[in-house]
Amino acid sequence: MIAALLFIVFAILMVIGVPVCVSLGVAGTLAIAISNHDVAWFGLLAVPQNFYAGLAKYPLLAIPMFVLVGSIFDRSGVARRLVDLAIAIVGRGPGMLPLIAIAVAMFLGGISGSGPACAAAVGAVMITAMSRAGYPAPFSASVVAAGAATDILIPPSIAFIIYSVLVPGASVPALFAAGMVPGILAGIALIVPAVWLSRKHKLGIQEAHLPRPPFWASLREASWGLAAPVLILGGMRMGWFTPTEAAVVAVFYGLFVGMFIHRTIKVRDLFIILREAAELSAVIMMVVALAGIFAWALSTLSIIDPITHAIVNSGLGEWGVLSLLILLLMTMGMFLDGISIFLIFVPLLMPIANAYGWDPVWFGVILTLKVALGQFTPPLAVNLMVSCRIARVPMESTIPWVLWLLAAMFLVLVSVLVFPQLALWLPHKLGY
Repeated sequence: MIAALLFIVFAILMVIGVPVCVSLGVAGTLAIAISNHDVAWFGLLAVPQNFYAGLAKYPLLAIPMFVLVGSIFDRSGVARRLVDLAIAIVGRGPGMLPLIAIAVAMFLGGISGSGPACAAAVGAVMITAMSRAGYPAPFSASVVAAGAATDILIPPSIAFIIYSVLVPGASVPALFAAGMVPGILAGIALIVPAVWLSRKHKLGIQEAHLPRPPFWASLREASWGLAAPVLILGGMRMGWFTPTEAAVVAVFYGLFVGMFIHRTIKVRDLFIILREAAELSAVIMMVVALAGIFAWALSTLSIIDPITHAIVNSGLGEWGVLSLLILLLMTMGMFLDGISIFLIFVPLLMPIANAYGWDPVWFGVILTLKVALGQFTPPLAVNLMVSCRIARVPMESTIPWVLWLLAAMFLVLVSVLVFPQLALWLPHKLGY
């Protein structure tokens, strides 16, 4: 009864518009109080303890730093220089600007690890350029949102950091390595329908008449941005610093490039950058902390074991259960953000994964692919919200375009399900 009340209260609060983090905290606190009605203070002393325990984890220090990196590179002009270099390489023509938008978004994934930050940085440059070339704004917003979704797969990734905190058997370096190949495959899969739709509907016909930037000048301008993921990922691979330390290194590197190389960031801009990063980090960390209360209520009420037993013995078989979980997460992804999905469902799903002997690193990549899909799946799609705001179009206008992109990334999800080595080959090769 109390277990049902936990989920019912959470669902009601979500429906009436209460923020996700508050809904998690209130539902968890209420369940704890009711289940401990005969104890002093109704057992509510567990609430502040679990609030603190949810945050007191060393890997979580990387999250505000990578959020700050995203804000810094958004304002440093790196995205525009990478776009110019990409245009200089692939040239002009129908479908080339969507290809460049996705490719640049993938590259920025190796710097910030935040989908919304990438959507803002790439969208500020590419949506205007695509509009000038004749692409409809809803199409441009769809392409940018989908391309930015690869950011949580290509390391560094905030989603992988949170997953590693929830699943001790999956280290951050192993998850970063496991996300590389699926992230690249997802980017390629998005490029195919984006280019095909452009040519089929004769979008961007004015693109061929726009000037092509000179290659060597563009390469020189973009070189500092190109070096960023090499420094971050190479430093971690060489053992110079941990993922958390890498985030701090990335912040100082971004500030150096923005303030002294490109000179696009002034001292007066630092307050705005820090405020933006602090606001977004606070939202993420509040969700993490209050979800800890919800998760503790799940475990103390003995909800997880009966659910695991019922699913494993349902007769659906391994593939049936896996399909059911994917369908569940796809539905939840339409209404919840990725971090909330991880924090709510990973404690429920890991016992099922353990029962079937699924590799925790591979399972983390599967869940993260689903979160990536959710970032541009209406009605609640954080990347799509950002790109639609930049393009000044309603989200529903993107549906005819975004469905093609969702189908393409879903094929990558199916491929990683069928062929686990797509995710596990690189971490095994690197010795993780």
